Amino acid sequence: MESNREEATRCLAIAQKHFSAANYPSARKFAQKSISLFETPQAVRLLASINTAAAAESTSSANGGAAGEPSTSTETHPSAAGSKHRNVNGASRSSSKGNGTAGGIGGEKREYTAEQGAVVRRVRGCKVTEYYEILSVKRDCEEAEIKKAYRKLALALHPDKNGAPGADEAFKLVSKAFQVLSDPQKRTIYDRSGSDPEDRSSGMPSRASGFQSFGGGGGGFEGELSPEDLFNMFFGGGGGGGFGNGFGGGPVFTTTFGSGGFRTTRMGGGGGGARQQQGGNAEQRSSLVQLLPLILLFGFSLLSALPNLFTTPPIPDPDFRWTRTARYNVERQTGGMGVRYHVDPNEVMRHPVIGVELVREGIDWRKLTAVKDSPEKHQHQSGPALAKFETNVDKIYTRKLYSDCQAGHDSKVRAKEAEIGVFGLGTDWEKVKRIEDEVVPSCDELRRLGLLR
Repeated sequence: MESNREEATRCLAIAQKHFSAANYPSARKFAQKSISLFETPQAVRLLASINTAAAAESTSSANGGAAGEPSTSTETHPSAAGSKHRNVNGASRSSSKGNGTAGGIGGEKREYTAEQGAVVRRVRGCKVTEYYEILSVKRDCEEAEIKKAYRKLALALHPDKNGAPGADEAFKLVSKAFQVLSDPQKRTIYDRSGSDPEDRSSGMPSRASGFQSFGGGGGGFEGELSPEDLFNMFFGGGGGGGFGNGFGGGPVFTTTFGSGGFRTTRMGGGGGGARQQQGGNAEQRSSLVQLLPLILLFGFSLLSALPNLFTTPPIPDPDFRWTRTARYNVERQTGGMGVRYHVDPNEVMRHPVIGVELVREGIDWRKLTAVKDSPEKHQHQSGPALAKFETNVDKIYTRKLYSDCQAGHDSKVRAKEAEIGVFGLGTDWEKVKRIEDEVVPSCDELRRLGLLR
């Protein structure tokens, strides 16, 4: 299928790399995988070259063995799942370190150890949103423990290293758990709701910054990092990166549209001008087909924006302050969360919606004074427009509390790390305990409102 061309090209480049290093089993595996994804003449020729070279090596080894004395030695050969030892004593006997196999590309068997199988079964036995159980960490653990647990599980479950059935699904579960728990805001939302903070049906906001703190480039969709991207960030590749040269000495050209979006890859080659031109035309058509959804999306967005050009812009709400000033001297209390705020009565009465609503009810806030009139006295003065405005005040107040709480928590973490230092030598642990016990007022207010555990 055309959609598998990119992955087939990537596997082809890996096969060429192993073939150049005389690692014929791995080269054959990736060549077969490339052909199964998207058959190309280059892959077929490479597979034939691999089989020829492997047969020649086997013949050479057999001749060398017949001329020499029988000896006992341990040879290491790469296989689809890792390393396998073969003991040679006259006749060849092979034994695997693993205790099981799983099907691989082209009918190969991928081996795995009992420990790897147990890790897969444990992770897959957890619910998809039991992120702490998946990573085997406590709910009050530090971020460093989460990173350490992810490193360990990612190495144990990566499909290239673990051939147990379901290893790739377990690897995705571990990566998803790390995405959520390594982001402080998403972790806070998850601790409060117990559901995926990126799931729109849960009604929870998603952090706009995504995973940019772990090296994600600009652009793309927020929080969209594949399990392979996470693995490569910690362990530096694993075959997923770009390769310097394609077949025939030509360079590899890659174009990326967004994070995990549409990507096109073209591998250069030397010779065969007519065939190259035909392949280039086919790739151009393929690129246009891949870009077609983006073009359609842009067109629909443009069409949907046209009605807004002829509509009246929304009327902004009156301004307000959290503390009393000479201008903002009328205090109110929202009907929802009971948040106290202060407004300019003249601005409110001039508002084309709220002011008209208050005048219709026979209320004039300009006659109120801060001394005689408490907010509770006028709490009944809440029509639909005013109620909508105060709901927005509650939302702004909540966002402010979340921001202040996160900033206070980060400040405590920095102060604690600065006191402990790198090795903890000469640390005043009593001071560290005092830092941990410091109260963050905004966090306490969120707990009082029932928005934070």
